[in-house]
Amino acid sequence: MTAITFEPVKEHIGSLVHVDKARLCEPEVVQAIRDAMEQRGVLVFPELHLTDAEQLAFTDAFGQRLNYTSAAIEDSTKRDEATDVYKIALGKGATLAPEFVYATWFWHTDGVTVDQPLPKATMLSARKLSPTGGQTEFANTFAAWAQLPKAEQAAIAELKVIHRLEAAMRHVFREIPEDRLARFRQAPEMVVPLVWTQPDGRQSLVLGSHADEVIGMSYVAGRSLIERLIEWAAQPEFSYSHDWREGDFVIWNNHGVMHRVVPYDEESGRNMHRTSIMGDLRLGRPRTATAAA
Repeated sequence: MTAITFEPVKEHIGSLVHVDKARLCEPEVVQAIRDAMEQRGVLVFPELHLTDAEQLAFTDAFGQRLNYTSAAIEDSTKRDEATDVYKIALGKGATLAPEFVYATWFWHTDGVTVDQPLPKATMLSARKLSPTGGQTEFANTFAAWAQLPKAEQAAIAELKVIHRLEAAMRHVFREIPEDRLARFRQAPEMVVPLVWTQPDGRQSLVLGSHADEVIGMSYVAGRSLIERLIEWAAQPEFSYSHDWREGDFVIWNNHGVMHRVVPYDEESGRNMHRTSIMGDLRLGRPRTATAAA
């Protein structure tokens, strides 16, 4: 009997994964999941109902676990209690500064504004859902690049973009408070290629609300280009919207998929448990280091 099967959701993105939870960490199953994630971008395990311990066990079987956002926990006394299962919630009992959760309501790629290799994969379990909203939308930036007209590919292939945490937060605040602005500006400004050529030769667009300025273009022209490319990548042909059910487990390739969350009731108690996989590819460099090189 086959240990695992994959059922495509759309032509360019997404597969449903059917596997017995008890076999999830078997080496051949893990390898099949890795291979499928590379090809399909997003994998959905319907109503798998992983415990935190089971999710961590699979995370460790898949790759090296990573917690790159513990510093975003507002109450420093709770950071000591934080584990590598990162609980994403709003409202009463939430430990994450709410602006970081609100920022996920806009297209983004995890970890671009952190000076480290780009996280390879993100894993998310649905523990409690909101009655309305809360879907997670994904866009395949490999496919978006591949389907661009050749002339447009040539025009943008060598461009570099400055990514700023502050840029993502402009979507959250009408006016960013001075104390928050100072904190956001502690994050490095990362200089990143707009088109990322990966070791296997595939190329993906690197996009998100944190993409702020195209080097060599006026600010307004660069912003327009970024917004138009985000719209292109998010079109139905390249995107998939996941309507969560409690117990669903979803993983995606952060090297070629951007995502966002549909707004939901902040007091609904929606709770998602996230783990992340460390990458081994450095996407960009801090702007100061780039300028000095």
